[in-house]
Amino acid sequence: MSNKKKLHKVRRGKKLCGVCAGIADYFDLDVTLVRILFLALILFWGGGLILYIGCALLMPEDEE
Repeated sequence: MSNKKKLHKVRRGKKLCGVCAGIADYFDLDVTLVRILFLALILFWGGGLILYIGCALLMPEDEE
């Protein structure tokens, strides 16, 4: 069994699609910090929304 971390969407603690929670889990960050970062990207650089939607479509669901 592999102990290697994988980037995936998280079901527990998710607000929309679980993208921010999955990124926070992968990088061992606070999920609120990741959500604020995505919000800032959306507000100040419109590509943040495209990035979020792309992650929501491409990131696999967790196995839990």
